[in-house]
Amino acid sequence: MRADQTVDVLGAPWVAETIGLPPDEEGPVVATLVSRRAERSTGRAVLHVHGFADYFFHTEYAAWWLARGYDFYAVDLRKYGRSLRPHQTATYVDDLTAYFAELDLAWWRITERDGHDQPGSVVLSAHSTGGLTASLWADARQPATLGGVVLNSPWLDLQGAAWLRSAAAGRVLDRRGRRHPLKELSRDVSGIYGRSLHRDHDGEWDYDLTWKPIESFPVRYGWLRAVRRAHAQVHTGLSVLAPVLVLSSAATKRPPQMHDDVHTHDIVLDVPQIRQWATSLGPHVTYVAVDGARHDVVLSLPHVREVVYDELERWVTAYVER
Repeated sequence: MRADQTVDVLGAPWVAETIGLPPDEEGPVVATLVSRRAERSTGRAVLHVHGFADYFFHTEYAAWWLARGYDFYAVDLRKYGRSLRPHQTATYVDDLTAYFAELDLAWWRITERDGHDQPGSVVLSAHSTGGLTASLWADARQPATLGGVVLNSPWLDLQGAAWLRSAAAGRVLDRRGRRHPLKELSRDVSGIYGRSLHRDHDGEWDYDLTWKPIESFPVRYGWLRAVRRAHAQVHTGLSVLAPVLVLSSAATKRPPQMHDDVHTHDIVLDVPQIRQWATSLGPHVTYVAVDGARHDVVLSLPHVREVVYDELERWVTAYVER
């Protein structure tokens, strides 16, 4: 362990290092890079980016890559998880490209400092809103070391009623996002998704509820404006040249209360939108709908996770390790 690393909250051999970033209007800003080396490294690596109201705790997912000889890295973005500071508005940015700074610095540490510098040797992995951000970054940067992109239910369009995606609604959001960026949107958050995951409720996963609250974090107009601008870029068409794997549930449902469907559907995003826009990411996209998967497909029920990892194995073997 280097002097700039500490044992992570996940426990050894996981380590964490703080990445200093330029301050913003709220003060000092940092990101956190969490990592673990494979016992028998192949010289390959993975960088994972979490979603909204989330942080990295997915050790089972990491174990799959580690067993294949990939060193595993995950970044907690600014104002999330390990990187959230008391003076900050949790999760808030007004432009998703702000995250390019920590992704650039994390990528440099992985490729240049830690030696994963061969062409195609690093896989970029991301979930939900992280999938949107990671897609924009991969399109803008196109590093030679990028061997593939794995997107777990990427947020590629605004879910819900069609009028929310109308030009008129977009103009209202744009105006409010500029004038009142930190104002919270009124929304009804049931907490069902969080309860379906956490082991203290109806799930099997253990994670910090201050960093990933059962009822999420507030959504603010300036942040949603930034997301919609990113959606517009995707809809215009990106050109990520590395192979892309998009995984999602096979269907969306929004039960009003805890029910078996909560555990077997995406209850956060609209799956048809993920299917519709997946091919806008680049020229080489593989899309897989996993029957019975949750929104975060690697947190699905055990028998469904087996299918997820089978699909991941098939894609990695065909396109990354060829």
